Amino acid sequence: MGKAVGNIIGAVTGGNAAEKAANTAAAQQRAAAESASYASQFRPVGMTTRFGTSQFTREIDPKTGMPYVSSAGYTASPELAALQDRLFGQFGGSLAGAEAQAAQYAPLGGAATGLFGLGQQYIAETPEQAAQNYITSQQGLLAGGREQQLSGIRNKLYQTGRTGLATGGTSTGLQATNPEMAAYYNALAQQDAQIAAQAEQAGQQRTMFGAGLFGTGAGLLGAQEQGQVGAYSPFQNLLGLSGTIEQYAQQPYQLGMQLGGAALPGQTAGANIYNQGFGQAAQTQYAGAAQKAAAQGQFMSALIGSASGGMGGGGGMSNWSKFTNMMTPNSGQINM
Repeated sequence: MGKAVGNIIGAVTGGNAAEKAANTAAAQQRAAAESASYASQFRPVGMTTRFGTSQFTREIDPKTGMPYVSSAGYTASPELAALQDRLFGQFGGSLAGAEAQAAQYAPLGGAATGLFGLGQQYIAETPEQAAQNYITSQQGLLAGGREQQLSGIRNKLYQTGRTGLATGGTSTGLQATNPEMAAYYNALAQQDAQIAAQAEQAGQQRTMFGAGLFGTGAGLLGAQEQGQVGAYSPFQNLLGLSGTIEQYAQQPYQLGMQLGGAALPGQTAGANIYNQGFGQAAQTQYAGAAQKAAAQGQFMSALIGSASGGMGGGGGMSNWSKFTNMMTPNSGQINM
C-alpha cells in the first residue's frame, strides 16, 4: 500500500512541477517575442535639409507596451516659407482677375442660345415645306408686275381694235388667243418653272442653314468654355508653383520616412518572431497543463483502484481513509 501511495504522490508532484516549468518557459518565450517585436518597430528619423526640417514623436502604448508614432510633421525653411507667403498673397488678386476675365465670356453663352433657337425655327420645316413657301413668296413678289404687264397688253389690244381677236384654237383643248396674250402666259409659265426649280434648292439650303446655326452656336459655347479655362490658367499656375514649393518643404519628411522604412525586412522578421514566440509559448503552456492533467488522471485512477481493491479484501475503508487524509481539503492536492 505504501508503495502505491508513493507512486501516486510522485506522479501528482511531477505533474505540478511540469506545469510550473511550462508556465515559466512560456513567460520567457513571450518576453523574448515582445523584445524582438519592440526592436523591429518602425523608427522614422527627423531630418534637416536646405528646404526644411521634419519631426516625429514616438510614444509607448500603455495598453500593449509597444512604441508607435503619435505625431509627425515638417517645417519649411525660412526662404521657402517667405516665398510661399508671397505666393499666397497673390492668390486673392489672381483669382479675382480670373473671375472677371471669365465673366467677359458670358455673352457667348447667350448668343449660342439665340442661335440654337433660330436654328430650330429653320429646321422645323421639311425641305418640301420650305420649297412650297419659297414658291409662294416668289409668286407674291412677282404678282404686282404681272398685273401691270397684263393691263398694258390689254390696253394695247384695245387701242388697236384687236381685243376680240383670237386664233390658234384646236379640237384637243387648246384655247384660241392672240399672240400678245400667248407670249404673256408663256412667259409666266417659264417664270413659274424656274421658281419651282429654285424652290427645291432653296428648301435644302434653308435646312442646311439651320443646321449650320446649331454648329455656330456650339462653337460659341466651346469658345466660352475655352476662354474661361484660359482665364483661370494664371491662377492655376500660381497654385501649382505653390504646391511645388510645398513638395520641396516635404523633402526632409519623406527622407525620414524612407530611412525609418529601410528596416522593413527587420520589422517583418520581428513580427514573425513575435508571432512564433507567442505560438511556442502557448504550446509550451499547453504541454505543461496536459502533463499535469495526465498525472491527476493517474492519481484518480489509482485512488479508485486502491479503494475498490481494499473493499474487496476487507480493508477498503481503511485504505480510503489513508488516501483522503493525505489530501488537503477543497484543494485536490496531495498533503505532503
